[in-house]
Amino acid sequence: MNFNVEMSAFLVLLFLISLSGAVRKESMVTQKLEVQKHLNRLNKPAVKSIKSPDGDIIDCVHVSHQPSFEHPSFKNHTVQMRPSYHPEGLFKDGKFSSTLKSGSDGSSPIPQLWHLSGKCPEGTIPIRRTKEEDLLRASSIKSYGKKHIKSVPKPRSAEPDLISQNGHQHAIAYVEGGQYYGAKATINVWEPKIQQSNEFSLSQLWILGGDFNSDLNSIEAGWQVSPDLYGDHNTRLFTYWTSDAYQATGCYNLLCTGFIQINNEIAMGATIFPLSSYQGSQYDISILVWKDPKEGNWWMQFGNNYVLGYWPGFLFSNLQDSASMVEWGGEVVNSENDGMHTTTQMGSGHFPGEGFGKASYFRNIQVVDGSNNLRPPQDVGIYTEDDNCYTVQLGNNGDWGNYFYYGGPGRNEKCP
Repeated sequence: MNFNVEMSAFLVLLFLISLSGAVRKESMVTQKLEVQKHLNRLNKPAVKSIKSPDGDIIDCVHVSHQPSFEHPSFKNHTVQMRPSYHPEGLFKDGKFSSTLKSGSDGSSPIPQLWHLSGKCPEGTIPIRRTKEEDLLRASSIKSYGKKHIKSVPKPRSAEPDLISQNGHQHAIAYVEGGQYYGAKATINVWEPKIQQSNEFSLSQLWILGGDFNSDLNSIEAGWQVSPDLYGDHNTRLFTYWTSDAYQATGCYNLLCTGFIQINNEIAMGATIFPLSSYQGSQYDISILVWKDPKEGNWWMQFGNNYVLGYWPGFLFSNLQDSASMVEWGGEVVNSENDGMHTTTQMGSGHFPGEGFGKASYFRNIQVVDGSNNLRPPQDVGIYTEDDNCYTVQLGNNGDWGNYFYYGGPGRNEKCP
């Protein structure tokens, strides 16, 4: 009798193990199918593919075949191949160069690393190919390429979770209370050290409208180091947008419907090259975002020469007319849960007081006014959650206009 009971229990156990294995196998097959489906949605047939020295594959995809056009809202969208208007007042001489500065040896720098291996033909756009491992690093396929909620600094009334040890931390300059039709900055480019893969460090500008808690509209662009998103520690050009405070809309780069790219030379999410070094050569990039007053689209320019594309005006509610706030600066994720602050660096990883060649900077920060002119911002404020970890130092002079140094090392003797 006991033998029969034990044998029955054993057979039941074997059945449950077998069933569990079958469920796991079915789940893995389902996941693989979902991953492949998403890859097919992101990776379009290429006219040409280029292998970058950093391992990226850059696909040259016809402009009309980019991912955004799969969405029903873009079904009848006609691509605007150039902006109707361009902001006036850009600094264009050598002193105010909006492209990467030349190296110390006088050589002309290459804006992105993949340019060493080739270029995309006219009529195509370069798209960084998404790999299976990129999707598998994400917490879910649905969340791939998306920011976490509440990653924008709210200077006047910061929420408790932004000030806590866990969460996003910032060192920014900002203006608010006016009507802003765009913004510009020249940003020093570094490769900050990231403590763990689920953290990132970025430097960007934010163009904002709406309520921070519910219907925030945000257009963002800059450089970032994000191991989770890209699978490495390279410094990369990025964009982001949301129309509902990061809840359901928006994404990085071209990883969802939204940004329409027209440029065949610069790839969103690709490695920037070369980079600044401590007490060595300094390199910076220029980013301009502005609203086309005729068509209502928000355009992005990289350097003096690369008009990259636009976010269609219909994506937004609170940016339909203008922005109510502009922010420039750095952001990191502090995910430490042992009570100690992360050692993830912001900017160069050095405090602003160290100055040029050591600290990271934003120079020639400007806003676009209602007459489509670039102007110096008025009444610039600064904001950080903890000055001992990362901080900001404003300045103004004839060469750099309105500028600031920012950043820091994270954990140190004053930021344990």
